[in-house]
Amino acid sequence: MSQIQEFEKVLSGSDTSVASFDEHGKSFVKRAQHFLHSTPAAVPLIVLVLSIIIFGVAIGGRFFSSYTLTLILQQIAIVGILGAAQTLVILTAGIDLSIGVVMVISAVVMGNCAVSYGMPTILAVALGLAAGAACGLLNGLLVAYMKLPPFIVTLGTWNIVMATNFIYSANETIRDADVDAQAPLLHFFALSFRVGSAVLTAGVIAMVLLVMLLWYVLNHTAWGRHVYAVGDDPEAAKLSGIQTKKVLMAVYTLAGLIAAFAAWVSIGRNGSISPSAAVTDYNLQAITATVIGGISLFGGRGSILGTLFGAMIVGVVSMGLNMLGADPQWKVLLTGVLIIGAVAIDQWIRKVSV
Repeated sequence: MSQIQEFEKVLSGSDTSVASFDEHGKSFVKRAQHFLHSTPAAVPLIVLVLSIIIFGVAIGGRFFSSYTLTLILQQIAIVGILGAAQTLVILTAGIDLSIGVVMVISAVVMGNCAVSYGMPTILAVALGLAAGAACGLLNGLLVAYMKLPPFIVTLGTWNIVMATNFIYSANETIRDADVDAQAPLLHFFALSFRVGSAVLTAGVIAMVLLVMLLWYVLNHTAWGRHVYAVGDDPEAAKLSGIQTKKVLMAVYTLAGLIAAFAAWVSIGRNGSISPSAAVTDYNLQAITATVIGGISLFGGRGSILGTLFGAMIVGVVSMGLNMLGADPQWKVLLTGVLIIGAVAIDQWIRKVSV
């Protein structure tokens, strides 16, 4: 065995610590910027806690009851799931304006197949999910391969899908009683159970599980890191070997599939299936939850947990104002303030990397 040479002996007494950046001399504001930059879900979580405290103080103990707080979760289940789908698209620096009508046409397909055509319910659900995924696939093809702007593409498909929805359904509502009698499985996500005085539904559980699953995929898989990379700098991602077109296709298709899943949850929540739901502002609410949740509209930054907190903020504000008996327009006003505030904070945090 060879002897240790003289110059190697000095290594035994050398410093073994890993190199690090000097943190001394940084102001509190800079440290706060770094914390918020490295923890994207922190801002919406802080706003959510402050909102609960403010409305709790204004309303009293009724607001802090487990029944009220779980009722908020029930009301945001559909928007939370749609927000998760929208988050995936916005992380790639895109946007999907069609996601709300994709949800509605998926619900109509499920209802017609199960109730009008007499198909087995599980097959009707599968066809509804396939319809949503197909709409997302069309968006992905146009964005990734035709290189059309996501805003224009999804604005166009929003009109196409909404018109198809009304033509296909003849704008006829499928009644709650008919769904209950012929396809009770479509009401699965309305199932509720009590934990003390709290009332949770299967739809709420589905929303939380979906967000947890997507959080894991985005943060602990190669595909998830590719989504962030494509949104942050698509050219750099392409040069590093990421197949950006396939990532975009997968993201838009998955968003359509999740929107179709939201359709199943919405049938449980609403009971009946109405094609006219296409004109409601589900899509706007999903974008609002995403932006308030700290997902950057410029792509590549944010946490899907923030989207869940963003949806909760909207739910808390809405419930709090209702319990205070305030004019509904205050909800619209506060939502606008929160959106502008979220974008301003995002820009402030981004300066940390400059």
